[in-house]
Formats: sequence, C-alpha cells, structure tokens
Amino acid sequence: MQIQEILTKKENEVFTIEPTKSLLFAVKEMYKKRVGALLVESEAGEPVGILTERDVLRFYAKQSGDANQVTVAEVMTKKLFVETLDSTVDKAKFVMTTKRIRHLPIVDGGKVIGIISIGDLVKAKLAETAVEAKYLNDYIAS
Repeated sequence: MQIQEILTKKENEVFTIEPTKSLLFAVKEMYKKRVGALLVESEAGEPVGILTERDVLRFYAKQSGDANQVTVAEVMTKKLFVETLDSTVDKAKFVMTTKRIRHLPIVDGGKVIGIISIGDLVKAKLAETAVEAKYLNDYIAS
C-alpha cells in the first residue's frame, strides 16, 4: 500500500505555524485543531521544522518556563524527515520507527501536501490485514 492511498482517505489539511509564535499559542492551536503536530514554516512558506506534542513535553520536562515567552523555534524539531506520495506504508513505518517520530510530512513536487501519523499507518495496516483475512476465509470456504 502506498502513502497516497492513506492521504485520499483522510483530511489532508496541513496546519502550520510561524517559528516566532509563542509555545502557548501553538499548544492552543494544536488543541483547537485536534492535531498532534504543526508544520513550522518560515515567512516565505518554507518548512523549517515541526512542533509536536512530544516537543512540548520535552520542553516542560527539561525546564520550567512561561510558554507565552518561549517561541516555537526554541522548542520545535528542526530536522524534518519526509516521504513522498509513492512511498510505501512499510517504508514510512520503518522511518517513523527508526527515527522515533510519530508524524511524517508528505511532499509532492517539493511542497508538503499532508502529514501522516503513526496512527494513520496502523489503521491502514489493519484495514489491509482485514481484507487479506476475508480473501483467505473466502478461499478456504470455497
């Protein structure tokens, strides 16, 4: 199964934030939009990182501070791992597992067009396994 199949079954809206926004603002945006990650973009619209729930937890675990005084740029993950539409679910799962990340931006033509989560991959694999089980059961029954 390819990543493109996952993106066609879910909302692809990529929620972004500027690196100069406060961490508190970002957390409120994540809560409001019900997402676990925001793509961080420069003023020119270029991806410069990703802010995840895990980044927020690390910030609070390492130091105490006023989330209204800390910027997204100070907390975000700067190194982005990305995949393309024609990447397989297995490849994306491998990247996410080995790099210990839960959100993976998907690019097409150099532009981020979606973000998949580890949950999206698990859901896709479960659906694929259910279809295979049905075909095997039908085959055995006939």
